[in-house]
Amino acid sequence: MKLRKLISLLLAAVMLLGAVAFAEPAKIVATDYTGKTIILHTNDVHGAIDGYAYIPTLREYFYSFGAEDVIVVDAGDFSQGSIYVSTNKGAVAIDMMNAAGYDIVTLGNHEFDYGYAQVMDNLSKAEFTAICANVIKDEDGTAILPAYTLWTGSGEEPLKIGFVGIETPETATKVNPGLIKEIHFATFEDHFAYAQAAVNFVKAEGADIVIGLTHLGVDAESAGNGYRSVDLLANVEGIDFTIDGHSHTVMTAAETGEAVQSTGTKFAYIGVVVIDNETKTVEDNFLVSTSGLKKDELVAAKAEGIITAIDAMYASVFATTEVELNGAKAPGNRTEETNLGDLITDAMVWSVVKEGGIEQVEPNHVVGITNGGGIRATIAVGDITMKDINTVLPFGNTVAVIYATGTELLEALEASTFCTPDAVGGYPQTSGIKWTLDTTKAFDQGAVYELDGKAGSYYAPASIQRVTIEEVNGEPFDPEAVYAVVTNNFCAAGGDTYNVFYRAYSEGAGFDTGIPMDEAVMEYIEQVLEGNITAEAYGEPRGSATQILAAAE
Repeated sequence: MKLRKLISLLLAAVMLLGAVAFAEPAKIVATDYTGKTIILHTNDVHGAIDGYAYIPTLREYFYSFGAEDVIVVDAGDFSQGSIYVSTNKGAVAIDMMNAAGYDIVTLGNHEFDYGYAQVMDNLSKAEFTAICANVIKDEDGTAILPAYTLWTGSGEEPLKIGFVGIETPETATKVNPGLIKEIHFATFEDHFAYAQAAVNFVKAEGADIVIGLTHLGVDAESAGNGYRSVDLLANVEGIDFTIDGHSHTVMTAAETGEAVQSTGTKFAYIGVVVIDNETKTVEDNFLVSTSGLKKDELVAAKAEGIITAIDAMYASVFATTEVELNGAKAPGNRTEETNLGDLITDAMVWSVVKEGGIEQVEPNHVVGITNGGGIRATIAVGDITMKDINTVLPFGNTVAVIYATGTELLEALEASTFCTPDAVGGYPQTSGIKWTLDTTKAFDQGAVYELDGKAGSYYAPASIQRVTIEEVNGEPFDPEAVYAVVTNNFCAAGGDTYNVFYRAYSEGAGFDTGIPMDEAVMEYIEQVLEGNITAEAYGEPRGSATQILAAAE
């Protein structure tokens, strides 16, 4: 009888999963999940909507092996990252998550890319519970969403799991600050206090286990502020297991051993947490590769319909490239100058100069800067479509101009490279500036940057220690001169590390051109490059930025 049951279970697994790869296959195939509660989790899906079809398949798989309950959760950043969700301001992501059967989510920083009002409108369509403890409405000091939810199982003595949602405070400067003026993100000690209060509340309501559903990550750039998931665990008591997002890390435990699991990005993996209902403890956790995993037909068909319709809108070829244009994160646009960063900033400057309106500075005092974190994809050799450009620049940002002194320009570069060679979203891709970064020198950390009286996520440099500017458009750099800095409206509003731009912009020293960045890049390629990106023009980074690195040990 036992053999017959095992054969039945194995056949069910084959039907559902095909050739799926597991982190540790024996845990799945050879184990009966009777009396267990399973949490399936995702994070940083970033618009990979076809991956949602894996969720019903995997959920039914665990039920077929006797699981008492299967809960599906997400740790944020589902609303941005591809044209399939950006063209509808994240609404399609909610629709797909409803279809896949999600139960609980927390918010990532990219949920706010379209503004606070759009977040709340999208979530009003959700058939799942959204939680977030530390995003606060300015008008009354209450959280925009419930801080936690208590999930109750289906057994005779039901297991109670408390989920606490935590958003990265970095969101305050990782989205356009002008779109989130009604809210603020709890910072530093307050960040931990809100999390601890939520844990205490859910325990008071009888939670047997507390799961942190966090969008914090473990990036080095977040360590200085204490905004990583491991920092949360060091300062908050009572969280039994953490499901994390934000840094796109693939891990089943933190490097220092904490119980933190994260699946990377875009459905490369789906996370599994196994809870024993009798002992009320986390018994196991691992990742499932989606390679070979079968898809639910209905959810897959829904995604395919969306993809086909949007592809038809953006599929037209308008140019070609002889070289690969580097859209990588690190090493790449968040750590160093890239050929794609050069192309984008050149296009931004060109788009403004040809329209005029910046005659108050000499032509050789016009420069370009964009944040490397806003460049999201590589363009391969061959044809270039509108979809390619929109995938590289998915945020809908516009080209803006701010007038800054040379001293302010130095501050912007110094602040935006504070942790280089570690990756940072604000890393400056530039046009017209020849500059050097000495990473062997320490960043002189000053006061926390503030926007509209609210503490941000980054620090002003107390002095300029690491950056020097040698030339601007071939002329000697003058710290007293005024420069027209062509940037994007996100940086002009103080996004990422560009608080100094916000100070100038908010005082009227600048304007938003209204030119969409993706359109500026496409027009530049068509008109200036005549539809062909050559190796001569952009085969390699032009060498505007030089880095002095520590000698290898």
